[in-house]
Amino acid sequence: MSTTATTTAGPTSPTRGRGRSRRVREGGSGLGSAALTLFTWLLAIGFFMPVLWLVLTSFKQESDAASNPPTFFFRPTLDQYRAVFEAGAGGYFWNSLVATVVSTVLVILLAVPAAYAVSIRPVAKTKDVLFFFISTKMLPVVAVIMPIYVVAGRLKVLDNVWTLVFLYTAMNLPLAVWMMRSFFQEVPREVLEAAQIDGASLLTTMRSILIPMVAPGIASTALICVIFAWNEFFFALNLTAADAATVPLMLVSTMTSEGLYLARLSAASVLASLPVVLAGWIAQKQLVRGLSMGAIK
Repeated sequence: MSTTATTTAGPTSPTRGRGRSRRVREGGSGLGSAALTLFTWLLAIGFFMPVLWLVLTSFKQESDAASNPPTFFFRPTLDQYRAVFEAGAGGYFWNSLVATVVSTVLVILLAVPAAYAVSIRPVAKTKDVLFFFISTKMLPVVAVIMPIYVVAGRLKVLDNVWTLVFLYTAMNLPLAVWMMRSFFQEVPREVLEAAQIDGASLLTTMRSILIPMVAPGIASTALICVIFAWNEFFFALNLTAADAATVPLMLVSTMTSEGLYLARLSAASVLASLPVVLAGWIAQKQLVRGLSMGAIK
């Protein structure tokens, strides 16, 4: 008579132990992911809180803005925005708009052929030219303001918005050439060779092939030039007075001998930041694509 022994997997079964270990690892991974997400949200809120407080302060009365402890519950008002516009904010915005838009257009028009020349059609001493371009950004602005002021005074172009256009173009052009060079280097050479075999001229190749392919890079370069030109303060402070004053000087004008008006300064800061924020939001897709074009070889 034979007896058949049946073996049943008990608590110490290797299969069951591996399953328990897998569940423990998955639970730990999920807990770590949740903790990382929570930490990221807290960090983002911490960075955003000053911006939120700035916006809230712009809707307060001066007494509420300067109170200690801070006032969290208040009746919103548009008096501070009204005061900023009554103080002549329109002129500041117009000057900044002209200086920023015109200089950015000039930078793009000059940077695109220059970047094409140093990336796709390089010649001898191209690296020296690139080094000269970037070396101009290493020179402190304070070191050149005196000769610029003297020359502008002799030419009678002080307090002139077109002086700022010229300076902003010179300020942003080296950076734009370097950025556009990296974008042009990402264009496959086979595409250019095919266009050359088909008999396309240089202008046709630039207009129909190169420009559409590097359009995200052009957009990101233009946006960075807009940000730098819109926020520029030193040239505007020293070379303008009333007729060509820009938005950064509008912020300084809120600080008077009577004291610092926090609510009005907050309203002016919100208005000064809004155009750049809107431009970045509109061009965010092109900006991300453009900044990633030259990052991966």
